[in-house]
Amino acid sequence: MTAPSWDLSIAYLDVSDERIEQDIDLIKQCIQALGVHVDNRDTPSVTQNAIQTREAAGKLLATINTFAQCHASINAADGQAKALIGRVAKLQSELSQAFAPYENTLSVAPESFIQDVLNHPSGDVSGQAFQIECLRQLAPTKLSVAEEQLLTAMKVDGRDAWSRLYDNITGSLKVELGDDKQTKLGLSQAASLLYGTEFDKQEGVWRGIQQAMHTHQESFAAILNALAGWRLTEYQKRSKLSDVHFLDPSLHQSRIESATLETMMLVAKSNRAIGQKAGQLMARVHGLDTMKPWNHLAGMPSLNDSEPKVYSFDEAIDIIKAAFAQVDPEMAQFVELMVENGWIDANPSENRRLGAYCTKFAATRTPLVFMTWGGSRSNLLTLAHELGHAFHNWIMRDMPLCQTRYPMTLAETASIFAENVVRDYLLEHAASREEKLEMLWEELSSCYALMINIPVRFEFEQRFYRQRNEGELAPKQLCQLMTETWQEWYGESMPEADPYFWASKLHFSISEVSFYNYPYLFGYLFSIGVYAQRESKGEQFYSDYVQLLRDTGTMMAEEVVNKHLEMDLTQPEFWQQSIQHVKAKIDQFEMLLDQE
Repeated sequence: MTAPSWDLSIAYLDVSDERIEQDIDLIKQCIQALGVHVDNRDTPSVTQNAIQTREAAGKLLATINTFAQCHASINAADGQAKALIGRVAKLQSELSQAFAPYENTLSVAPESFIQDVLNHPSGDVSGQAFQIECLRQLAPTKLSVAEEQLLTAMKVDGRDAWSRLYDNITGSLKVELGDDKQTKLGLSQAASLLYGTEFDKQEGVWRGIQQAMHTHQESFAAILNALAGWRLTEYQKRSKLSDVHFLDPSLHQSRIESATLETMMLVAKSNRAIGQKAGQLMARVHGLDTMKPWNHLAGMPSLNDSEPKVYSFDEAIDIIKAAFAQVDPEMAQFVELMVENGWIDANPSENRRLGAYCTKFAATRTPLVFMTWGGSRSNLLTLAHELGHAFHNWIMRDMPLCQTRYPMTLAETASIFAENVVRDYLLEHAASREEKLEMLWEELSSCYALMINIPVRFEFEQRFYRQRNEGELAPKQLCQLMTETWQEWYGESMPEADPYFWASKLHFSISEVSFYNYPYLFGYLFSIGVYAQRESKGEQFYSDYVQLLRDTGTMMAEEVVNKHLEMDLTQPEFWQQSIQHVKAKIDQFEMLLDQE
């Protein structure tokens, strides 16, 4: 079996399916219905009906949007898909505007009114308790209903248009490879080579990407400046009763306290030597003094001149199933279900979008995985990572949709847990020293990426926002800021920086979410803490693990950790214990490497 393509027919046949238009008509009816009784929204039954209407329309909208995004992911030049995404964005804006008066009522109404609203047989309403609680926390920063509606309306062709522009540029951009001006690849195909083992091509590919970023640097800088400028202006307007810091919306979305983020980053910085050591050991295997910005994502070079292992997609699925089965057979059966139903798309294509992700059809709760298969061990672990996300969605499929909207910090729990399961399985089945080193290499690679590269992204973005308050930054300034941050974290393990990382990394240009970075470090260290319980809990672990995942949509992160791990996220001990597990793996690699 070659890398598969999606079968999305569980939702619609194609982007021109007449059922899409029928569902859009239903959404419009829901939007209209919300306006009919808006003057009576201080009546609990009216607000209950409004919530049900919003949820019904939201499910249809989310499903259509996912369908269109899936088509645009495999072909960024698909005009019909892009047009549909634009229509959905406008409808989402109209739905938000129509519900804004009800949201305002829920934000400021007496607690007795909230309890009356939640007293409803439908889970779409009664399941809203945590979401309403989070909403009420934002009451001091809310604008008037009319202002909220205006802001929401303007985001479609304002803030969000910049993110669409980034997708359109990178989706159609061609990268010239090295000195060969005739060989060109799509950006996602070129970037995937940096994760593989064709080491002789990687510097040329990286420099080709750098040149492509340089060519479009003014556009990419405009995107970053516009997104940050929009957000900073919005936060200023919301700072009526108290100042809204540029990190506050991210913390709210991540459902963590500022003390938690501060503690995690301080512990990471005080332990950055561990990540740097991982990089230095990787450089040693490459036969280099230091790592390079073009090889820090690559697979491990062979220690005995044998060809690097290339996995077929089938092999990767078999390995993941076997690894998951050691946790519980249900996890392996789920992987089989994903493959059999055509819910994975990994087949390389020319106009493919960058990256890998998991999404779902809200109407059917169908999880979907997107990536670009290249056959490397890194690809195998990426597939395991995204299947971990998919499993998280799957085990929540019987819950009200409103209770399944977990934050990014906790979203990474299941994905990185899945990676750890597969890594340990491969290590357990390694027959020789070389094979064990290959498996532990992935531990080094993850540590280098998550304990060094993720903090680089966070601190770059934090410093960028501070400077953006004073005015726009030119591409040269952004490159300088990235270089300084890069060198501060990578140190001597990689003296040469990736100056255009701010442009080539999609995460900086996502309009809906700022600081799309530190949740990965959170998830990495948190999932290690969860994973460490496998042995101590024994047969009880799987059911506890599933319950932890099911709690992620209805609790603050601190509450989840306190309930399931009995620890405090605001204290260094929680983060340090996970880092010690990482250090042990790196020390194990060094010990084996020294046995030459």
